[in-house]
Amino acid sequence: MTALIHPPTTTSERTLAAPGHMGVDYETRVDFGRLRDYRITRAKAALEASGCGAFLLFDFYNIRYTTQTWIGGALGDKMIRYCLLARDADPILWDFGSAVRHHQLYSPWLPPQNYRPGFLGFRGAVAPDAGLMRTAVTEIKALLSDAGLAGEPIGLDIVEPAFLFEMQRQGLTVVDAQQHMLDARVIKNTDEILLLNQAAAMVDGVYQNIVDALKPGIRENEIVALATKRLYELGSDQVEAINAISGERCNPHPHNFTDRIIRPGDQAFFDIIHSYNGYRTCYYRTFSVGSATPSQHDAYKQAREWMDTALDALHPGTGTDQIARLLPKATDFGFDNEMAAFGLQFAHGLGLGLHERPIISRLNSLDNPIELQPGMVFAMETYAPATDGISAARIEEEVVITPTGPIILTKFPADELFIANQY
Repeated sequence: MTALIHPPTTTSERTLAAPGHMGVDYETRVDFGRLRDYRITRAKAALEASGCGAFLLFDFYNIRYTTQTWIGGALGDKMIRYCLLARDADPILWDFGSAVRHHQLYSPWLPPQNYRPGFLGFRGAVAPDAGLMRTAVTEIKALLSDAGLAGEPIGLDIVEPAFLFEMQRQGLTVVDAQQHMLDARVIKNTDEILLLNQAAAMVDGVYQNIVDALKPGIRENEIVALATKRLYELGSDQVEAINAISGERCNPHPHNFTDRIIRPGDQAFFDIIHSYNGYRTCYYRTFSVGSATPSQHDAYKQAREWMDTALDALHPGTGTDQIARLLPKATDFGFDNEMAAFGLQFAHGLGLGLHERPIISRLNSLDNPIELQPGMVFAMETYAPATDGISAARIEEEVVITPTGPIILTKFPADELFIANQY
């Protein structure tokens, strides 16, 4: 399975495009037909290689990847949508209520009869005793039998225990499909990279809005509200989370926001997680408010040094263990072990999901490395606490691996500590 990516000749010769939201007749932009073909082709190849007769998918990113459909996260994460991807067949999607009719009208790449109503109980709100799961498994089992796949293993990505137990009760052999689907999703094609880059460009602009507003007296939650509003104005389809961390909350890192009032001289960092056409960002930047102390500057320099050391090593063929060894040990920045420090010095794949492959850290990569390949896109994160005991610097760069090396998607200035509204 090859990646449909056409990178620049060198990383400095051209930059990847972020051409805008509209389709136009005078430029080549995202080709959604090509995107859909690419994704289903990779999913079917993963199924073929797995030895399974079919995958049954509940992970709503896997459902989007295979069926090219989406409904909002409020319903998409309730374990009621599911998709059967059987060998040599189009996917069958069981979806919520009137979404089925909408897909039949506006998502014609699957046969109308492959869009079906389904409901399993809102993660247990309707008890399994009601029989919804039993009926669903019976239907799936009949479809597999009709396709000549009776007795073949069926792969599951994620599942409610009661549904798994019902599958086993009805004699289905269940194995893990999530590993195969994550392998399918790891190499992005041209269209996926364009969408990821466009999503990052939106955050570039939001950081300018944050810098303009980052003055004493504004609260963390106000920054979250400002960023959320601006992202939706720019075309985001989901603002998943925005971390806003300031002052004494920077160290240790709490991974959330509050109503804390930002004060003169605070160090503050933000993480903006949103998606454009399903493709996500994870994008930290650190600022000081009005002025910065020597210890704040030093912390930022250290975080930047760790970042640049890792970025310089990102090339096709490099093992993730080699990258992980360049990251600081947990004890280097005040933690007892790698589990306690996980999430502060690491990289994670980006795509339809926030945490895809590769995951690069000292916790997992030293003993279980994978090889970097062109078409991988991931976010590299570093964190450095300041010697004042409360401040800290957080940097994150989104990277696409090309045959000639890495290209950085995140453009808001981060080489030096940015002083917002300097006195």
